[in-house]
Amino acid sequence: MEVPFVDLSQAYFAQKEALDAAVARVMARGWYILGEEVQRFETEFAAFCGSDQAVGVASGTDALLLALRAFDIGPGDEVITVAHTAVATAAAIMLCGATPVFVDVDPTTYTLDPSLLAGALTKNTKAIVPVHLYGHTADLDPILAFAAAHGLLVIEDCAQAHGAAYRERVAGSLGHAAAFSFYPTKNLGAMGDGGAIVCRDPQTADRLRTLRQYGWRERYVSTEVGENSRLDELQAAILRVRLQTLEQDNELRRQAAALYSLLLQDSSLLLPLERAETRHVYHLFVVQAPQRDELRAYLSEHSVGTAVHYPVPVHLQPAYRHLGYTAGSLPVSEKLAQTILSLPLYPQIKAEHIRAVAAAVSAFYS
Repeated sequence: MEVPFVDLSQAYFAQKEALDAAVARVMARGWYILGEEVQRFETEFAAFCGSDQAVGVASGTDALLLALRAFDIGPGDEVITVAHTAVATAAAIMLCGATPVFVDVDPTTYTLDPSLLAGALTKNTKAIVPVHLYGHTADLDPILAFAAAHGLLVIEDCAQAHGAAYRERVAGSLGHAAAFSFYPTKNLGAMGDGGAIVCRDPQTADRLRTLRQYGWRERYVSTEVGENSRLDELQAAILRVRLQTLEQDNELRRQAAALYSLLLQDSSLLLPLERAETRHVYHLFVVQAPQRDELRAYLSEHSVGTAVHYPVPVHLQPAYRHLGYTAGSLPVSEKLAQTILSLPLYPQIKAEHIRAVAAAVSAFYS
């Protein structure tokens, strides 16, 4: 039985009629950039996140970059974050001119370890970017308390956490701002690139809308240097359709994860942890696996798709070596890069596929 790592066509077929109608509506209207669909999506997504404002942009990377810029973070500033993340997190910090300062992650949740913040603090620290990884939120209470005590901003990286919750609050509603990605594989995915920044302050949202389009407050007049980072109407229309079923899709992900956990509970794998105060939405189902590379090759031979998120921690990547980190600097992140494996999981995955994956894993370790 062939089990793909992800099958995005199934998400389309699950909502084909509504998606086709949304695209046709935009095409018939003839307005493709920053129009009614974007405005409506921003309102609807802000409400979903339990926040007041949302600003659509071209990608999740741009969302984080513009969020940092909106708070005047730039050259000479330091931003504490993690190296066990998609490189986009660090790239956005670098692109605004600031310097990422990496701390290690908790070995069970894979998110920022709040106990390490004090050791990373300097006079140049301006913000913390906790990454809600794989669908599980970072431990925000101690992070927010530390930030408040030291006058720091908290900008949540929610690229993998659409609909996740921490102490019954939706991810993206707890910090000063939050960055979301709508890359096609995300829990809320577009049919192309897209992103959004969520925040509470209308003035911050107003500046974000200026920054996303050349610094314009009126057309063709730049009040500051801005970007060209606009969520287009087609993607906004698609996202509006998909937002309507996001909660149901997340529940399907949780059910798939529960079946995996049941079938693999006696295996050699270390399974994902969901802390009691969180709601995991399983953007990815990530295990730690002895003989990870051999297991991955075995699964591939048996037609099971897998992935590694992520094989090289950011602090050890060539573009970031100038920051001065070496092997051993972040031992938990480095160990995870050698042991983690993402198993197939998406809302439409069939139970028989999950059972086939579990059987193949068991066969490898038997």
